[in-house]
Amino acid sequence: MDIRFAICFPDVYEIGMSHLGIQILYDMFNKREDIWCERVYSPWVDLDKEMRDKHIPLFALESQDNIKDFDFLGITLQYEMCYTNILQILDLSMIPLLSKDRGEKDPIVIGGGPCTYNPEPIADFFDMFYIGEGEESYDALFDLYKECKREGRSRKEFLIKASGIKGIYVPSLYETEYEEDGTLKRFYPVVPGVPEKIVKNIVTDMDDVVYPDKPLVPFIQVTQDRAVLEVMRGCIRGCRFCQAGQIYRPVRERSLEFLKKKAEAILSSTGQDEITLSSLSTSDFSALKELVDFLIEDYRDRYVNISLPSLRIDAFSLDIMSRVQDVKKSSLTFAAEAGSQRMRNVINKGITEEDIMRGSAEAFKGGWNKVKLYFMLGLPFETDSDVLEIAHLSDRVAMNYFDTIPKEERKGVRVMVNSSASFFIPKPFTPFQWAKMDSAEEFLRKAKLLKEEFKNELNHKSLRFQYHEHEISELEGVLARGDRRLCAVILEAYRRGAIYDSWSEIFVRSRWDEAFSACNIDRTFYTERERDVREILPWDFIDTGVSKDFLIKEWEKAREGIVTPNCRDKCSGCGAAGFGTGVCMRNG
Repeated sequence: MDIRFAICFPDVYEIGMSHLGIQILYDMFNKREDIWCERVYSPWVDLDKEMRDKHIPLFALESQDNIKDFDFLGITLQYEMCYTNILQILDLSMIPLLSKDRGEKDPIVIGGGPCTYNPEPIADFFDMFYIGEGEESYDALFDLYKECKREGRSRKEFLIKASGIKGIYVPSLYETEYEEDGTLKRFYPVVPGVPEKIVKNIVTDMDDVVYPDKPLVPFIQVTQDRAVLEVMRGCIRGCRFCQAGQIYRPVRERSLEFLKKKAEAILSSTGQDEITLSSLSTSDFSALKELVDFLIEDYRDRYVNISLPSLRIDAFSLDIMSRVQDVKKSSLTFAAEAGSQRMRNVINKGITEEDIMRGSAEAFKGGWNKVKLYFMLGLPFETDSDVLEIAHLSDRVAMNYFDTIPKEERKGVRVMVNSSASFFIPKPFTPFQWAKMDSAEEFLRKAKLLKEEFKNELNHKSLRFQYHEHEISELEGVLARGDRRLCAVILEAYRRGAIYDSWSEIFVRSRWDEAFSACNIDRTFYTERERDVREILPWDFIDTGVSKDFLIKEWEKAREGIVTPNCRDKCSGCGAAGFGTGVCMRNG
């Protein structure tokens, strides 16, 4: 083999094996005769200790060869709280943690995934980042690597040449300067010919692209143990808090025929008894009814369940859900996000209380008696009155059950409304990227205020409320919008024992507090201030296709509570039409 590639999910196997992106790249790379791609995951804390104590280097799952002996180590970056696990992977692999310390025999460490849309907090640990969808530029990167090897070129020469490939960002070829107030003054390339802007990779034809017919089947129970059929990419809705809805624009659908063929191939090869139709908003897939009809018709006798995540709760979706085989008439999820209509307009959620009540009434009529409501606390321009409306809306949904279902039809069954609140975290490339984030203390105050309000509701016996870890959310907010100065903090936190920070039972805040203090960095600089729209942001060198002017307009519309229509109803001129594909072209 000319190239050995170790593809890594920096978390446990049970989570990593559920990730579709790695399945796609694993299949795509191994289809090339000159590449052998293998997998590697983060060892859990007990195995981590054992490997360190016995000096066992991290090895690939398939061959058990040391990761250090591979040409590439590709790490998917799905979640900021996995950043210390990246250092664990490098450390156990005996690869220098800092890219500047790596030699000619060390693997090229490349990062991909949604966190690469602000790679700066981990820039020092990576040789390069692949920004955008993986199907597009990897072939060019591998061909270049082989060429450089044949010509005996150095590691640095390869990195410089690779920076010319679309979507490839090599952080060592750029430098930063800061203003006295800590904001970014300048970000610039230090090598002639290196691009000032990195344009994301995007698949323009969703049918003319690699998709595994024979995905890997896990050998133990994993978190999402089912076949996955990705029906489309992108989202038409434009929620202002949602990074995925912006960076994966424009919406691109797969054809019904493509999906039918892939469903047959995947279910036949894996023997899975459940298939999930995956996307950011599955109910917006234009051929959903036809696809579900096909799956029910062809797989009714094969006992294959159909999973439908990311559905909007309306009559169409409820009709679809009532027909699939895996429906359990016990729980239904509404992502309301905010309790008051004012706040739903601020975040551009695109649903009204009337929609929620109509949807829940239809659900109750259809046999559901448990409802899950998802909300966020700490949204921009939120007041305590908006916070309390979360409890009031939950109570009205419960009351809607009693108003909809006659007493004689309830058969002693009590409706249950389970509401949960996560804490809003501003993310790059969203209209809220300039927003101030609540402190952990403020998050906790709002959560406790809301918890008390739930106790006072008329139907409180039918209501449950819980909220997420506030300290982990606060740190995620720091890392999400951080700059290169945070590399030192992450490294220091790792050296103090930080690992598996996304796991609340493992996370220790004091390690991070000590790391910020040792590096003389104030974490509140990254969270508790509203940015000026003229400020240079650490990720401004990346071109996602969505213009900064559009995001600024959306930020101002949020301030005024003005709703922007979805992409199918009306084009809002975000800039993604420049890619010449998807819903933008149908809108003409």
